[in-house]
Amino acid sequence: MIRLVLIVFYVEVGLVLAVVPWSTYWERNYFVGFVPLLDVIATNDFVRGAISGLGVVNLVAAVSELRSLLADRRTHRRILSIQPSSIVEE
Repeated sequence: MIRLVLIVFYVEVGLVLAVVPWSTYWERNYFVGFVPLLDVIATNDFVRGAISGLGVVNLVAAVSELRSLLADRRTHRRILSIQPSSIVEE
């Protein structure tokens, strides 16, 4: 269950970080209004791209974790399906 919550968290954070820097919400930031230099930095396309890159990294981590979870389930099913051999007592 914890792994599923982690996957959902990675997907959510990844989507937010990938999309929000390119939206109008990004330019109406509360903190940017107080520090003009922060406005120059936040609206720079390279900074936006770097933050979107972090979002993509989170999405890749979510896919990787999901693949790992599914592979573990398949392995667990195979182990359970193997019938124990009868033990011969001497």
